[in-house]
Amino acid sequence: MSLQLPAPLEISRSDEKSCYYSQYYEEETDHEKYEKSPPGAVQEAVEVALDAGYQHVDCAYFYQNETEIGAAFQKKLGEGRLKRDELYVVSKLWNSFHAPQDVKPAFLKSLMMLNLDYLDLYLMHSPMGFPNISGELMPQKDGLLLQSDVDTWRAMEKLVDEGLVKSVGVSNFNISQLERLLSVCRIKPAANQVELHPYLTQPKLVEYCKSKGIVLIAYSPFGCPALPCPSGENSPVPLLENPTVNEIAQKHGKTSAQVLIRFHIQRGIANIPKSITPARIVENAE
Repeated sequence: MSLQLPAPLEISRSDEKSCYYSQYYEEETDHEKYEKSPPGAVQEAVEVALDAGYQHVDCAYFYQNETEIGAAFQKKLGEGRLKRDELYVVSKLWNSFHAPQDVKPAFLKSLMMLNLDYLDLYLMHSPMGFPNISGELMPQKDGLLLQSDVDTWRAMEKLVDEGLVKSVGVSNFNISQLERLLSVCRIKPAANQVELHPYLTQPKLVEYCKSKGIVLIAYSPFGCPALPCPSGENSPVPLLENPTVNEIAQKHGKTSAQVLIRFHIQRGIANIPKSITPARIVENAE
């Protein structure tokens, strides 16, 4: 397989093998399982994914496992069978580090944990910022999350200027938030990573991003199988158990997860399935 590093302001092709690793894992066949990944599981999963030909690896400081992912990168790159420019590595700026003076240190910390010299894409994890209170992930006062409105984007643009990251983007932004950013930015966001699946297609956001040349990356392509669905006569079944999805899978000799991945590919949307089970990691790439 010939692998090429996407140019700045471009994301990996929608059919490129992609994965992401949260501090929690979702097993596609068990929508009731939502557990913290055991020690070492994430490193092993990344190694399996890299051996299977995955290129786009989605990370984040908030997931609290970039050290494990970095160990996997170091091992596989050290074996000499994988080159850095064959990977597309993404991380995210957490909400507590939106103050301009906090952006670069947060980025460098992720870079160090990932054992890399540069990132391909750095995303603002959310449009909502928290004050940095001793590095807490979710700082609160009187039970309420604290928010701040600071000029984070310009500090992220400087990371591109300094050659630390090839592209910058956002996550969980809606149309109005994107419009506000586009009105002031010097470097256009390369991507917007949002929840997308057949139960949440977000057609207006999809069309808007395409019209602005912003690549969409779909997280939770299986519809958050680990989270319980609402009960009731008209409530949807978990997406992986949806009769239509299952019918399509049986017709084509595929799994429901493979059908849902294909759903995004046919829409021209990159998607990042998540699993720590080796067999499913390989299966999702087929």
